[in-house]
Amino acid sequence: MNKDQVKGRVEEAKGKAKEVAGKLLDDNDLEIEGNVQKNTGKVQAGFGDIKKNIKDKLDN
Repeated sequence: MNKDQVKGRVEEAKGKAKEVAGKLLDDNDLEIEGNVQKNTGKVQAGFGDIKKNIKDKLDN
């Protein structure tokens, strides 16, 4: 795993936690913040996946 994959998945998990907390506490702002953070993490992890795939192809 590269740093983008790790950071992305960490952000995704933190965002999901915020999103759930926002739902439980009926805090729409926290829920939206969590959703944005979760999706940003997904994008970063996806970018890391692409980088890894390219690197693996070039190494072969």
